[in-house]
Amino acid sequence: MNVHYFQHVPFEDLGSIEQWLKSKFARISATKFYEETYLPKVHKIDWLIVMGGHMSANDEQTYPWLQAEKKFIAEAIANGKIVLGVCLGAQLIASALGAKVYQNQNREIGWFPIEHALQKENTILKNIFPSNIEVFHWHGETFDLPEHAVQLARSKGCDNQAFCIGERVLGLQFHLEVTPATVKSLIEQCQSDLIPGRYIQSASEMLSVPLRFVRINAVMDTLLDHWNNLEIKH
Repeated sequence: MNVHYFQHVPFEDLGSIEQWLKSKFARISATKFYEETYLPKVHKIDWLIVMGGHMSANDEQTYPWLQAEKKFIAEAIANGKIVLGVCLGAQLIASALGAKVYQNQNREIGWFPIEHALQKENTILKNIFPSNIEVFHWHGETFDLPEHAVQLARSKGCDNQAFCIGERVLGLQFHLEVTPATVKSLIEQCQSDLIPGRYIQSASEMLSVPLRFVRINAVMDTLLDHWNNLEIKH
């Protein structure tokens, strides 16, 4: 499979996804927007993974490449590619499809549970997510659901935590791919975000239970396995 990913900042990479892709001998390519703005031809990729970042999906004046990136995301979806958006990536999918992205009432930073939304039952996540799972968050914005999207998950701090469009498009406001190294980098690079709040944990608390990372990475692997099997059958 040919997998292309969009990376917006050096400290938010593929995390555990990279090891999974390598185990499947995937051909991996990337656009790292902090270095270049090259975009591949949509027909040459099978999967598109859109990672997180500190910028807003609305910051097109500050980051002019966002406009081309969102156009590419919309084109990938229209061409039936598997598209996964994580955090900012989910917001970019929403924005690319015409939905609003805006400041959430609460910042969520750290480990907090999400729960199934009522519409989830007939979606790709039916047998992948536990009904209640603790995941890692680092976000201050949220989004409206794009047209034809099905809400999959919510949390007490943010209503729209995940959505899918059909079998091949998934937006996750939270992170399943982070590793201890990823979170250490986030803490180091984004210290100014760690202002005491209802849904903001301390740096030490975020790193205090290594098993948390094992659990979410396993869920991410299950999701990727699902898509891989879908592609094989296709």
